Amino acid sequence: MKEQLEKIKQEALSALKSAREAADLESLRVKYLGKKGELTAVLKQMGKLSAEERPVIGQLANDVQEKLTAEIDAQKKKIEEAVLEARLEAEAVDVTIPGQARPMGHRHPMYIALEEIKDIFVGMGFTILDGPEVELAYYNFDRLNAEEGHPSRDWSDTFYFDKDSRVMLRSQTSPMQVHAMETKPLPIRILAPGRVYRKDEVDATHSPMFHQVEGMVIDKNVTMADLKGTLNAVMEQLYGPGTKTRFRPHHFPFTEPSCEMDVQCHKCGGVGCPTCKGEGWIEVLGAGMIHPKVLEMSGIDPEEYSGWAFGMGLERMAMRRFKISDLRLIFENDIRFLEQF
Repeated sequence: MKEQLEKIKQEALSALKSAREAADLESLRVKYLGKKGELTAVLKQMGKLSAEERPVIGQLANDVQEKLTAEIDAQKKKIEEAVLEARLEAEAVDVTIPGQARPMGHRHPMYIALEEIKDIFVGMGFTILDGPEVELAYYNFDRLNAEEGHPSRDWSDTFYFDKDSRVMLRSQTSPMQVHAMETKPLPIRILAPGRVYRKDEVDATHSPMFHQVEGMVIDKNVTMADLKGTLNAVMEQLYGPGTKTRFRPHHFPFTEPSCEMDVQCHKCGGVGCPTCKGEGWIEVLGAGMIHPKVLEMSGIDPEEYSGWAFGMGLERMAMRRFKISDLRLIFENDIRFLEQF
């Protein structure tokens, strides 16, 4: 039996030293030390030995088991170290290798136009304001001289959050006029860009969600001439000297007198095309002198102060600025379109 134990020891040690994988090492452990392993099989024959031989063979078997267990642990550690070393080598990063350039994004054409508009008005002494897109109908209509049942609510009807129509997605940035009059000291010069929502059908110049830029001035001795002069100066700075504009009479409940401003169509140069619906002009904003009732509702004396306001469509400004033929391109996120800017 001594010879058997010695043979198992030598064979096992030799096999263990040559093991290179954790799975192979486990197989060898089971083969030699498992419940059905070779060493266990020898120990089962201990009952056949004499009383004098059992302690000797038992001690020898324990020595073999301890030796093999120690060798298994040592080999396991070596294999783990080798695996870790290989992983570290495979995952090593050479910091001296130049990095791969990642393509950088750029500003959307609409926001390029917005930044240019903001820069122009800031240069004129205006303050930029931000306001809520979820608005009370009280601010969106009532405080702008369009009480319940007013016809203007029909064409600017929007999306409501409750059946009583008190909370809504704003249909215009004009409520920012009221918020500014409530919070800003006189005189006031503000510019308030933001998203607005209406039930417009989607076409080349309309969308149910779009952006407006609201502007307002309130001071003493402000006139319609100041409004027209300011807006013409802005259009020339945006689109270049000699930009052709026109003002048409209109009606807004919160301005009196009111007008709409058009810019000559960039696509056809005024001849008429699908972009401008054959008119040769594209409407870019509505404007006018602030209605005395609107001033009074905000606690401003219309006998002492006057003001003007406008709301321009940002998408249409971007269309004219970059000669974009269809407003829908601005919202479609088509890389072929956006990469041009």
